[in-house]
Parts: sequence; C-alpha cells; structure tokens
Amino acid sequence: MTDSLADPHLRYSAPADAAGGPREIVILGSTGSIGTQAIDLVLRNPGRFTVTALSAAGGRVELLAEQAHRLRVRTVAVAQADKAGELREALAARYGGEPLPEILAGPDAATELAAGECHTVLNGITGSIGLAPTLAALEAGRTLALANKESLIVGGPLVKAVAKPGQIIPVDSEHAALFQALLGGTRAEVRKLVVTASGGPFRGRTKAELASVTPQDALAHPTWSMGPVITINSATLVNKGLEVIEAHLLYDIPFERIEVVVHPQSYVHSMVEFTDGSTLAQATPPDMRGPIAIGLGWPERVPDAAPAFDWSKASTWEFFPLDTEAFPSVGLARHVGALGGTAPAVFNAANEECVDAFLSGHLPFNGIVDTVAEVVAEHGTPAAGTRLTVPDVLQAEAWARARARELAARTAPAARTATASSEAPA
Repeated sequence: MTDSLADPHLRYSAPADAAGGPREIVILGSTGSIGTQAIDLVLRNPGRFTVTALSAAGGRVELLAEQAHRLRVRTVAVAQADKAGELREALAARYGGEPLPEILAGPDAATELAAGECHTVLNGITGSIGLAPTLAALEAGRTLALANKESLIVGGPLVKAVAKPGQIIPVDSEHAALFQALLGGTRAEVRKLVVTASGGPFRGRTKAELASVTPQDALAHPTWSMGPVITINSATLVNKGLEVIEAHLLYDIPFERIEVVVHPQSYVHSMVEFTDGSTLAQATPPDMRGPIAIGLGWPERVPDAAPAFDWSKASTWEFFPLDTEAFPSVGLARHVGALGGTAPAVFNAANEECVDAFLSGHLPFNGIVDTVAEVVAEHGTPAAGTRLTVPDVLQAEAWARARARELAARTAPAARTATASSEAPA
C-alpha cells in the first residue's frame, strides 16, 4: 500500500510561517461559495491567517475587488482576460490614490498564483480547470487545501506523482471528516471508509418516479445551499460517486472497502470502521467553514470556526442503505475509478454536459447518468501501462463533452415533451 496523499498522522513540512506570524494563504476561486466562506474565516482570525493573493473566474469583478481591498492582498488574478480592465477600474475605485495590487489576467493566472510564495493554497475553483493550479501548488511545495475535487478525479495519477505524503488537506466535508476520523487508528487497522450522503431531494423515490422530475425539483436540496451543478450532482448522487473516487485516491483504500450510506440530516459527514469493529464518526451541523478551517489551519484547529451542536435539544440521526437501482451513479463511479487512466475525466466531463442539458430541458433526469454511462462505455478501457499526461486529460474531456452533447441532442425532443407533460396543469 502506497503512502496516502492525505494522511492526518503526517506533519508535512511546508514552508514555515514567517517569524511565527500569520499563515500566508492564497485563495483560488475567492468569489465562489468556498472562497467567500474562507475569507469570512480569515477575517475572524487576523492573527492566525493573512491572504496574500486571490483569483476568480471574472463573473463577479466588483466582489473580487472588494475582497482584495479588504484583505490588502499583494496580487489579484482573473481568469477572463477581457475582465482585466474592469477589475483595474473596480480596484482603483476602492483604493483611491493608493497603489493597486498586482493584477494577473488570463487562463493561467490562477496557476501562476498557486506556485507563488505562501504557506497554503486553497483551491476552491470549480471544475477540472483546477487541475493545473493543483499541480502547480504541489510542485512548488505548498500545502494544498483541496476543495477542487475534480482536479484529483481527472488527474489522479498526475497528482499522486507530484504530491508528497500528507501534503494535501481535503476540504470537502466528507473527506475532511475521514481525515479526522482516521486519527483513531493506524492505516493497517482501517477496515472500511463510510461516506455519508444526504440523499438529495429525491431520497426514497424509485427510478420510475424520478423519470419526470424537473430541474426546479432537483435544485431544491433539503440541506445544503450550493451552485446548480453541484446541487444536481447531489440529486443524482454523482457527487457521491466522485467522492468515492476521491477517497480511494486520497487514502489509498480499495474501492470495495469504501461504502456509501444515506444520512438525511447531514450531521455525520463520514465514518471510519476499524478492524476491531469500532466505527468513528465525525459530526458537526452542516457548515463548510469547519472543513475549510481544517484545510487552512492543520495541524491546529481554529476555535469557533463553525457552530457546534446544542446537546440540550433532542435530535434524531437516521441512516439508510443506498438504493443502487434508483441511483446507479455510485456504482458507475466505482467502475470508472477502477478503469483509471482518462476514464474518470470522461465521466466528469460527460456529467457536466449532461447536467447542463437537463437544466436546459434537453435531457430527462434519469438520462443524466444513463448518458454518462453510454459515453464511458464508448470511451473504453485504457491501455495497460499507459502513462497519463495533462494533454491526455484535456483531449479525453473534449471528446467526452462533444459526445455527451450529441447523445443529449438525440433525446432532446422526448425530454421536452416529458417536461411539458409533468408541468401541465391537472
């Protein structure tokens, strides 16, 4: 068994905090959900953290400028090159006559930031475009607080080739939970990882009952407030499939020893079962600031990072087995993860295209995973011993996206008819 990418028993020796001062952090994806919550955590802990650089895609330039000014960062980056002028103007309006931070623009800007001087890089970018910054941070020897699961999914062998043991601290709630629960024993004593799932908005429905659900139905998550793609992934449980692959890569546990259990309350974020029959669960009220604090502060905990339970109030915690017939995505993800190579990149890219098709009414809900499975099957099995490269990943993703769009277009008329029928008045 190889060393784990995320091993809580290890104290990876990243660059020391300067003169014992605040830990220097770079936040990638600062205007998204993870980024904004990370900034809230930093601002509440000024003696512990300082942010030196921010990056964002460019859709919320005013917010990015506000963040940069409030945090007094050295550098701010925007992925959309044509937003550089707008960003400069927004910064100038806030800084007055003061010198502006350095501005980087273009698709490689976040990657450049990730390789810069700092202690920890928080990768909160959404999508597989986070792969290059992930690799850059690891190659530069930074501690990587990883919220961008896609970069690990699509580039697992690439990440494993450059990451030192324990260099990655996972920020996903499930993997942060496993990271903490694994402290309860040695790696040899681990029997099983148990990843919990809320079940999304359709828990308890059969596959037949899911055939006519609408995007509005699927976006109504009962527990978490997330972006549309992640919310739909939660409804299909594709997110759990991705997390199973991620757990396999982070902790080097075989797929057959990683189980998914439905837990509607989302209090227990994941569990570790040990060989003596003991199971350790990590539990907090649903709030991403806890996992973010683990990612930024490890090996120390950040006091009052997130709310705790009120044990004076009664509560009920439920657990149910996964309905694999209604939600086949987890089984498909296990298959894809076992295939390796570019198969996970194909799975992830095809799913993103199918989610877009569903949201636009061009694909039925069940058609998301069915279409992804068809694309994966057409992609086939990677050649044994083939060494994965970044161009391989990009080429496989481009093919998967194009093929998924073709297959979704084939079913578009039927999907629109089904949606119209389900929304028709009784």
